[in-house]
Amino acid sequence: MSDALRDETVELLRELIRLDTVNPPGNETRAAELLQTYLEDNGIRCELFAKVADRANLVARIPGGEGPRLLLLSHTDTVLADSAEWQVDPWSGELRDDHVWGRGALDMKGQVAAGAVAIASLARDGFEPSGDLIFAATADEEVGEDFGLQWLVRAHPDAVRCEYALNEGGGDRLELGGRVLYLCATAEKMSAPFLLTVHGRSGHASMPGIADNALVKAASLIERLAAYRPERTLSPETTALLEVLTGEKPAGVEDALERARAIHPLAGDLVEPLLSLTLSPTMIAASQKRNVIPARCDVTVDCRLLPGQLPADAERLIRELLGDASYDLQWIEAWGGTRSTMESPLWEVVASFVERLEPGAVATPVMVAGFTDSHWLREAFGTVVYGFFPMRTMDPELASRLVHSADERAHVDDLALGARFLREAAEAMLG
Repeated sequence: MSDALRDETVELLRELIRLDTVNPPGNETRAAELLQTYLEDNGIRCELFAKVADRANLVARIPGGEGPRLLLLSHTDTVLADSAEWQVDPWSGELRDDHVWGRGALDMKGQVAAGAVAIASLARDGFEPSGDLIFAATADEEVGEDFGLQWLVRAHPDAVRCEYALNEGGGDRLELGGRVLYLCATAEKMSAPFLLTVHGRSGHASMPGIADNALVKAASLIERLAAYRPERTLSPETTALLEVLTGEKPAGVEDALERARAIHPLAGDLVEPLLSLTLSPTMIAASQKRNVIPARCDVTVDCRLLPGQLPADAERLIRELLGDASYDLQWIEAWGGTRSTMESPLWEVVASFVERLEPGAVATPVMVAGFTDSHWLREAFGTVVYGFFPMRTMDPELASRLVHSADERAHVDDLALGARFLREAAEAMLG
């Protein structure tokens, strides 16, 4: 990729970081308008779609023929940042030591900038795609209160309808077992948190014997949830990952985990949460006064389910685990839990790019333990969506620690590589 396009991506990212789009409240319209100006200056038609005025989604396209459509998907909102924890102002977009610093540099304004530069540079080159090339920079991915892609696929489906899409969630370069892998996210677990309300009887804290402390009762239930080890199973993505790592198909779940850990502790950490549902108690609320024993204790549990698992399936296991304690269980949401086929032209594009980038390296499918907006496209249109934004320079363990944390930053070479990949993917799929 030319130095000019590298510099263009870096400068656009710096401008995006300087716009505070912490969600909540989001204020993503400011980022959408910046991108609109940039893209229209490059001759690309843009539209803004907003459920409310300050939370706009931008959709831009180079119209094509009757061929399949490719969407470069990204989001402009970020999580919060505490300036006191940072070496630089989180909204400075400072360029230091070949890194762009600031909230969103990795998640995911870097990919926003690279996608915008990719489609803009293609337009300048006179690219005529066989199907529409679409770029979307959406709102509200971090919280998901129905202002972003979740709303867009319902309210304006034709704006983002596509057969193929590239999103966040993968691209990490790992060296494991003597192999170089670039992870490509082809599936994700379902985010299905629930609220556990434990019941007791209130009383004055100076006389604990006359009450039934819901907080104390909740403690034993929390311990059961934390100690639970559900039945494990191998998904197609995890099986494929282990075949690449070990050169053969694992004999079973325990064999898979043992092989992964033998290769590298990081491989074990990567594989383990992909073998089963997970239950993580994360929040608790009980009495609002020190001297009042609570009659009620609310425990929020982060639950992640494998594709194909449903909350009803998990609830049977949870109720069996908790026994006959006095509690109510209420599901808060159920998002995700989708996958895309690994047999597609887009997979061939990813695999071919990796081989050209680094001969001997292998593109490897992986299931994301978290949640991305890929779910909304798969659910609405049956889109084949992969999370892939290659990162070769920054250490992947460092990058994972910086996401949603202090001193978030992206290396300029990785930004350039990502823009190059998105350009080449568009040319390969739609050329």
